Order: sequence, then structure tokens, then C-alpha cells
Amino acid sequence: MKLTDYEQAMYDGVHGRAKARAMDLLVRYGEALSAERLVATNNVAGAFNASTPSVRELVKKGFDAVYSELNLDSKEVVEVPRMAANTCQLITGIDNANWRVQGIPDDLAEQQKRGEEFFGSRGINMFATCTPYQVGNVPVKGEHCAWMESSAVVYCNSVLGARTNTEGKESTGAAALTGRIPYWGYHIAENRRGTHRVEIDIDVDDIMDWGLLGYYLGEIIDDEIPVLTGRYRQPNLIKLKHFGAAAASSGGVEMYHIPDITPEARSIEEAFGGNRVRDTVRYGEAERRAAYDNLNCATDRNVDFVMLGCPHNSIDQVWLIASLLDGRKISANTQLWVHTPRALRDVADRNGYTRMIMDAGGFVMSDTCPAISRHMPKGTRVVATDSAKQAHYLPAITGVSAWFGSVKDCVEAAISGRWEGGLQ
Repeated sequence: MKLTDYEQAMYDGVHGRAKARAMDLLVRYGEALSAERLVATNNVAGAFNASTPSVRELVKKGFDAVYSELNLDSKEVVEVPRMAANTCQLITGIDNANWRVQGIPDDLAEQQKRGEEFFGSRGINMFATCTPYQVGNVPVKGEHCAWMESSAVVYCNSVLGARTNTEGKESTGAAALTGRIPYWGYHIAENRRGTHRVEIDIDVDDIMDWGLLGYYLGEIIDDEIPVLTGRYRQPNLIKLKHFGAAAASSGGVEMYHIPDITPEARSIEEAFGGNRVRDTVRYGEAERRAAYDNLNCATDRNVDFVMLGCPHNSIDQVWLIASLLDGRKISANTQLWVHTPRALRDVADRNGYTRMIMDAGGFVMSDTCPAISRHMPKGTRVVATDSAKQAHYLPAITGVSAWFGSVKDCVEAAISGRWEGGLQ
């Protein structure tokens, strides 16, 4: 790997042991990927926290040790300086306001809060959300980033036109200290061109249908780059958020193009950029039904837990849920958690949306989700969710069964305690 003079100086320890360990990691990582060089980045979104029981012993050594081992893959404990790149914390395992609702021990919640103080003092912004683009981190077209979190990565690449691969705790930890990341994959323009044409033969409009489309395509296309054509309606942030998250969950989609909507595809021709179309995938009623059936693994219609907000809800989504619950009460046999970034929960508090949801018997949660925290209401066996991502992961992670449907279907399940949703 070719290093600039400044990068070589960091590698040699001229700028401190932390940067030296970070550069050592980046060089090994880049060489494993056959990257020829590094690229500068000033936008890192990673996981810098101490929210799991497994790190209790490590925390006793101090948070320098936590960062060294978890974010630099270093047995040598180095003193962590301020970040060199603009850096934010993605989703965590603990809601700092509602940890007892989650069932988190007090000492573990306190451990996370102390960790946040440490990492924040080093310049890491505690957004604590899987949707940093909803709370201020909005890179521009062509900007090189180093992001974790599959749903955030696909949104960053596709909707914003910025450039990132799906990074890990270690590579983002090293990038934050050095402002560098290996130049490979989706950082390179030629690798961002479409591979598969998707002909949509039915109307795709609401959030649920965009989730189903994404889930089907992920299963079929895996980690390739679909180019959508056909009968979709103009999508907004929320619909694209759910589409990308679903495609990244069932497959490994990190980028897609929608001609005249996403920034690198003013036309079908531009989306493919001269690439040969490897395959054409058709999506109609049968494919929609297949995606729905694959997501709905539950058979018991009695619902214990309703989870809304994966990826984290926008403020518009919180308002929709609050308005559907207004003046009503959730079943005594069911719990409802509504997840949104903590910055947007402050808005929901001020607007009265949080009170409307709580008056109905629900909770507005932030910072985490059940798939990350592995925590749900005690005794949960059947979950209902509007998230294809949660419906995909929760059964595998926790052993529950899941119903997937619209926000309205899920709210009605919370009210009645039973699932009555389905395809329209």
C-alpha cells in the first residue's frame, strides 16, 4: 500500500501511539482488500460505547482500554486523543432514559453513561441512532465516508450519493483517529454502477410496500446493485429508508439506483454507466406475496409486543403513531415501543407526541432497538412490527415469531392484542 508522507509519519508513530496503532490496522485491512492506497475522510459513523455485559472487566481498565481493544484491535492500551475526523456514535444497546423499561441493570446503564462522557470528550457526537442522516449528519454527493450499520450505509451511498463501504468497529475507530480509510469498493466510481435491472409491474407506494420490495430484491440480488424501473411512486426519505434497510437485511445490498430520483442516476443509462445488464428481475403480485410470506413467520395471532421504528422513526412517523393512538388504550396483554433518535424524541416531547403515546400505554424509546440490545418485554413470544429488518432478525436472534405489516396494522395489534393485518 502506498502511503503519503503524512500517513507514513502517523504509521511511524510521529503523531502518537494511538494514530500509529490506527494506521497499522488500516494498512493491514487495506492490504487484505488489495487496496492500493488510503483516501481522506472527514465523516465517520461508528460504534464507540460500552453498553454490553461482556466489556465490564475491560471497563475496569479504563475507557482508553475499551477503545484500544474494541476500536483499534490493539492489546496495547493507548491514550485516545481527540478525533481527527468528524465522528458520530451510531445506535447503542441501552436507552439512557428508559433502561429499566428495557430490563437493563442499573450498573450497566451507568457504565454506558460514563463511556459516553469519555467518548464525547474526545469529539465523538453521541447521536446514538442508526439514522444519523435524520439528525444532522448529511454528507454530500461524492464525499468519502467511513460508516457502519447496513441501513445507514445503503442510504448514504444511494440516496445521498456519498461513498462508503460497510465498515466495522475497528476500521471506523481507526478512521476517526486518522481521517483515512482504504480506497476500495464503493469509494471507486466504477464500482458504483448498476448490475441488475428491476422491472416493477405493480404500484409500489406506501412504506410497507417499499419494505416488501427491498426484502424481495435483497434475497434475489444479494450484494449487487439494482436499478429500479416501472410502477413505483415518488418515494420520500421514510420509504427509501425502509427499502434500503430491507434490501440490506435479506441480502447485502449497499447501493441501488432509481433513475431521476437518486443522485447518480439521472437516467437508466447513467445508472448502469456502460455496464452490461447482468440480469432483469421482475417484481409483481407473486413476488410481493412471497416477500410478505417470508417475513411473516408467526402463526399465533396473540401479540405480546409491538415494535415500531427500525430504522429509527422520523418525527413524521412518530406523529402518525401518536395520532393513531390518540384517545385509545393499548391491550393489557401487549406492550408497544416506538423508537426514534434521541434528538427527535426531544421534538416529540415538545410537540406532545410522547405524551399521546404514553397516555395510550406505550413507550417512546431512543438510542437502541431490540435487535441491537437483545432486550424485549419479559415473556415476549410474538412480535408485530412495521420493519422488515426487525421481522428478519428478531426470530433468528431471540427465537420469537414475527408479524410484519403496516403502521396501522401494528397499532391495531397493540390496541386489540391480536394480529389482523395482511396484504391489501
